[in-house]
Amino acid sequence: MDAKLNRPTPSDREVDWNKNKVLLSKTDKKGTILYANEDFIDVSGYDEFELVGQPHNIVRHPDMPKVIFKFLWDSIKSSENIHVIIKNMAKTGRYYWVVTDFKIVADTDGEIVGFFGTRKSVPNDIIVKFIEPLYKKLLQIEETSGMHASEEYLVGFLEERKKTYMEYIDHLIATGKDDKNKVSKGLFNGLFEKKKDLKK
Repeated sequence: MDAKLNRPTPSDREVDWNKNKVLLSKTDKKGTILYANEDFIDVSGYDEFELVGQPHNIVRHPDMPKVIFKFLWDSIKSSENIHVIIKNMAKTGRYYWVVTDFKIVADTDGEIVGFFGTRKSVPNDIIVKFIEPLYKKLLQIEETSGMHASEEYLVGFLEERKKTYMEYIDHLIATGKDDKNKVSKGLFNGLFEKKKDLKK
């Protein structure tokens, strides 16, 4: 199904969109789009029939490091709702940045059957100052040394700030500051996921 898609050529121009809008989509557990609201459709530039039934990576931008999606799926597989900052690509090749909150949709037996994504705009200064430089570095590491090296770098980056990825994102959006702290030993556990093991 994905093979028949003609991927657009990335443009360095941003989509002109109303950043007060909330972009919604629903997917099955494999990430196939089941529903997209009008705002999602408008910003993506695709018609509704072009989106429904397609993998959600139809809007994935090549500037996105794979490690961010690994983190996303690792959290989802652990049945944790998660939000991440993502650079998407419209049908025109233009980009748009969003912070996406992924909610798990489960059946009566608690089995994951799909996901509901809510997307909002991210202040441009946060993207320019913090997210773009970090993602570019992660992408460069991936291209040179692979995703494992990229993941190790991200772990160290977050440890230095004494935050999980979500805490870091929330802090950036709330304060507009990085607030890098000195490295503190023993913080590697729980950087990508909230600690579930409270035995210690």
